[in-house]
Amino acid sequence: MPKMKTHRGAAKRFKRRKSGVIGRKKSTVTHNLTSKSSKRKMHLRKPAVVHKSDQDRVKRLLPN
Repeated sequence: MPKMKTHRGAAKRFKRRKSGVIGRKKSTVTHNLTSKSSKRKMHLRKPAVVHKSDQDRVKRLLPN
């Protein structure tokens, strides 16, 4: 059986943390920033974690 290839689009968006959970960036941070409050933009900068129900699906895309 051939090696499993990493899904390159997923590799650019998700990173596996030391604890095993998969981290992601929050959305809606790239444009229309004038309509968002400073508090909202500040909280959007912090990294997030992929939801439990999606963990297995993302791990399948990132075998290595």
